[in-house]
Formats: sequence, structure tokens, C-alpha cells
Amino acid sequence: QSLRSLRGETPARIRAGATRYVAAQPYTADSTLFFVLMPGLGAVSNHPDVFGHGAAVASQTEAKRADENAEGRRLDVPHLGYSTVRVPGVGKMRIFEQRLNLGTMQVVVGGGEPLTLVDRAQNGVAGAFVLAGIIVLILALLASYLAGARVSAPLRRMAQVATRVDAGDLGPRMEISNGSGRVDEVRVLSEAFNRMLDRLSEAFASQREFVADASHELRTPLTVIRGQLEVLAAQEHPSSAEVTRVERLAQAEIARISRLVDDLLVLAQAERNDFLQTEAIELGPFVTDLWDGVSLTAHRRFELGTIVDGTLDADPDRLAQALRNLARNAIEHTAENDGLVHLDVSALAPDRIRFVVRDDGPGIPAAERERVFERFHRIDSGRTRATGGAGLGLAIVRAIAEAHRGTVRVRGSHNGRGAEIELVLPGFASSSQA
Repeated sequence: QSLRSLRGETPARIRAGATRYVAAQPYTADSTLFFVLMPGLGAVSNHPDVFGHGAAVASQTEAKRADENAEGRRLDVPHLGYSTVRVPGVGKMRIFEQRLNLGTMQVVVGGGEPLTLVDRAQNGVAGAFVLAGIIVLILALLASYLAGARVSAPLRRMAQVATRVDAGDLGPRMEISNGSGRVDEVRVLSEAFNRMLDRLSEAFASQREFVADASHELRTPLTVIRGQLEVLAAQEHPSSAEVTRVERLAQAEIARISRLVDDLLVLAQAERNDFLQTEAIELGPFVTDLWDGVSLTAHRRFELGTIVDGTLDADPDRLAQALRNLARNAIEHTAENDGLVHLDVSALAPDRIRFVVRDDGPGIPAAERERVFERFHRIDSGRTRATGGAGLGLAIVRAIAEAHRGTVRVRGSHNGRGAEIELVLPGFASSSQA
């Protein structure tokens, strides 16, 4: 704006006006640089030494000053717009240059500020960011470690429990903290792990009881056979009647062992995928033929009630085994000749069927109605194995029912007497639906 007032003046007056302006400004080249590049007349500036015309000072060598003068003379070359140049004694400087037409001549006016403060600020900001980044990284690593330790602590405890379980100790359990009161994946895993250990403990206990009971059941007939053989061997000339008696007892005990082994095999095979060989069964002929065969095994009042018409998708051999076991259980708890053994077959739902075996025996106490389906369980401990069996019949019925995805339960007594056992199986299709 000051130079525009000199439009049309001679170059000398323009130079004098520019000199007066820059001399009146309270700035040095270290803070703000003003200059006017005038063709043929050199540069007018508040710091003329930076344009390469200064003399060497005591602290500088001639070579050093010559290098600075060479750098400064580059400022004499106009660079319109913004540029960054190195100014001797100042360093990098950001300069803006603009051409100005004053009529008699064209000049280039410019101004600039050193980048030292900017670089210093950038370095300070960068250093602050680096320091903050390091601190944040350390805090993040510490927080990650603490969070990881907190999350992995129950997993480590679970690993320790698993190691003890692998060594054979089924007693330890996962401790679940209730401090936060929240349900997370670790809590769910701990609860599932504890439930698994509970079931595993029950399974091992059941297995031990099963092996002990099976061993006891097998030992009894073997002891009888051994005792009878010792009695027979103690006689120097045993009579034929004695030999026949021992043979009859041995055959009976061997038959009992065979039945027990067969029952144990059925229970062992119940969880196999090929345990069932299902097919469509016509209920009427199947149940009638089965009940006719059962009625020949004992002197009881056998009754066959209603039989629903239709087909059942089931394994005929396993179903027949289950119904025979129910009938045999009723026979064992009823009086000879007058005891009642009754069977009803009815539809429970469009696709389910119910078999109910009823007797008029002493019945089953309420506390025993679930336990009767356990292996080797007997209601009357005073009954002998010869008359009462090994206690596997109803356990086999439950295994067959569960293999068919069905159920079996004790319904209680009928008219205050006896017991009713209900076997429910899916896969039924009535004749009317067909």
C-alpha cells in the first residue's frame, strides 16, 4: 500500500520510499523480513545483509561469509507466492512474494517469518505426543496385563482342577466368585465344568456300585455250584440220586448266571447306535401273540384289555423284552393261581402309545417308585434271588424306553391295591389316520 502511492515516480524515488518504509518497521530479520526487489537497483530490505552483500565479521571466516553471501544472493531471484528458503543467520524462512506494477517499473515485494519457532513448536508437540504415547502404551500394557490376569485367573484355577481330575481326584470344584454378580462366559464355563464333574462323580459311583452288585450277583450262584461240587467230591461213592440233585442245582445256578449276563449285555448295549432295529409293528397281532406266550409262563389270572388299532415304529424284539419284563415283575409280586396280571394298550396322543401293566400285588411304596428302575434294586430285601431275580428287569425296561425316546413310570395303585407301570413310546399311527 505504501509503494502504490509512489506509482509513476522515478525508480530513485521509489527506492527511497521503500527504504523509508522498511527502516520505520520495528522488526529484524530474526522476526520478520521485509524486502523490495527492484530490477537494476538491487534489494531494499530491513536486513540487507541476508541478500549476500554483507562483510565478514570477526567471528566468521571469509569462506563462511562467502557461503552465506552465496545463499543470500538466491533471494534476489523472485519466487512469486509462498516459498521456503534458507536465510543466512536466520535459518529456514517462509516467504510470500508478490509482483507490483508501479507504472515506470515493476517491483517484487515480499515478507517472511522464520520457521524456527514453528519447528520448535512442532518438535515440542511431537515430543509431547511421543511421551504421551509412551505413557499411554505403558498404561495400556499394564491395564491389559491386569485385565488378562483377572480373566485368566479362573481359567488357571480350572486348569489346576482339571489336572487334579485327570490324576483321579473327582472332589475339587471350580470356585465361582459372586463379587460382581454378573453372568459371563467364565462363570457359565465354571458352572458347566462343575456340573460335568458332578455327573462324572455320579457316573463313577454308579459304575462302582454296578460292578460291585454284578460281582455279588455272580458270586452267589458260583458259590452254590462250588459248594455242591465240594459236597459231591467229599463222598467216595456218591449215589446217582445225589449226582442228579447236584446236577439239577448246578444247572439252575448256571441258568441264573446266563440270564444275569444276558441282562448285563442288554444294559451295556443300550447306549449303542445299533441297539434298536425298528420297523412298523401291527399292534393287534403283536400284543395278542406276546400275551398268549406270557400267560403260559406262570399260573396267574392273565387279562388282556383294550388294544388300539394301528402301527408302532419300534424294535419288536426290544419291545417284547420290555413287556415281558413288566409282566414278569407283576408275576413275581402276585399270588399263584389267583394273582391278577393285566395289560392295556391305548393311544395317549396322535403319535404316542401307552402300555399299562397292572397287578393286584402289594404295590410299590411312593418312595420306591423311581428307584425300582435302578440296576440291582429290590423293594423287598428279604426276597431271595431265586424268586426275585437280580433286580435288572425294570432297569432294562427303562433302557429300552429311553432308546425309543419314550418313558416308563410307576403310576401307583389301582383301586388301592397292586401297582400300575406305564410304558409310553412315540412313533404310533392309528388305523384311522392311515
